[in-house]
Amino acid sequence: MTIGQNATAAKAVLLAAAVLATPGQAWAGPADTYYERAFVVAADARCGLFGDRVDAALGAATAQARGAALRSGAAEADLDAVAARARSRAGAVSCRDPQLALVRDRVDGAFSGWTRTPRMTFAGERQPWIADRTKWTRPGWRLKQASRVGASPVTFGFGGEADASVLTAVVSFVGRSRPYAARIVFRDDARAPRAWLSGGGLAPASSRASVWATGVSAAAPALLAEGRRSGDAWRFPASAADRLARLDPREIFLVEFHFRDGSVAKARFEVGDFAAGRAFMAMGAL
Repeated sequence: MTIGQNATAAKAVLLAAAVLATPGQAWAGPADTYYERAFVVAADARCGLFGDRVDAALGAATAQARGAALRSGAAEADLDAVAARARSRAGAVSCRDPQLALVRDRVDGAFSGWTRTPRMTFAGERQPWIADRTKWTRPGWRLKQASRVGASPVTFGFGGEADASVLTAVVSFVGRSRPYAARIVFRDDARAPRAWLSGGGLAPASSRASVWATGVSAAAPALLAEGRRSGDAWRFPASAADRLARLDPREIFLVEFHFRDGSVAKARFEVGDFAAGRAFMAMGAL
């Protein structure tokens, strides 16, 4: 490594130490914060800097920073380039660099607080994702966003038993028969790699994918919307969560409920910081 390369790498480490002194530093621009967190994630992958829980906290914060940068107007392609630059800089730093040790200590101090945080709210355009890592002895929501279809409340996220939450949509229909099937509809990133942001709607039919529910049961009382006494819990495969996490936080997706008379009830949800909320949830119950 040349002296110039060494200086550049050291500068990247020092910047990371400054920006990561506290999660969500107000003075750092969203793209700058994303760069520094992506840098530390890449350095951690090379050098094994942190334990599993801090890894998960840093992953959640990095996804959150990417979402903030996109909402501030950064282009997805530009952020991909930012992440690539961060990985390149991290690859130029020795795992024994004393400045990297400084970053490790500061990240441990800053993000270990996340590992002890039971609840967080993650951004959506209008509706937030609410994450809860509290250890329960009954079913509940680990991560959820609320919506409605007509007068009927719909909640979507990870819900169920404390240690076995699954991707779930809970609906309490008012004044109509129960649906026979449900599915999630969203942009297919394989057919349409760019985010669909036109008019705040869903991508065109030719660019959509869907995932059908794998089962349904009566919803546990703790999963019901406030004031509801009954409802159905539709369960979806874990692979659907992976696909939702890859979407742009400014996009929407639908949960559709299909009835035997051919009608379809559609509940609108916002991707928002779903990926960050899921990473936070993955730190485990407290």
